[in-house]
Amino acid sequence: MMARTQILLDPHALRRARQRAADQGISLGEYIRRLVERDLGRAPVVREPSAVFNLGDSGGADVAADKDRMAGDALAARRPSRKRRR
Repeated sequence: MMARTQILLDPHALRRARQRAADQGISLGEYIRRLVERDLGRAPVVREPSAVFNLGDSGGADVAADKDRMAGDALAARRPSRKRRR
């Protein structure tokens, strides 16, 4: 759990910090958290979204093209068979 805090920076330092954060593609808050963690001797936990891409091989499946059919097949397989009453 994180705790909210407030800091005061002079306008020049704030401008430079925002630019540095933008260059890294992170928020100003994340930039400051990483600086504090580094100063305290712990490596920051990097939550890089690109880390979850290209993790495996789909084997050539094109889920995007076949998603409607695949969803329909999956639902049909789960649906109990209906017996007609006479």
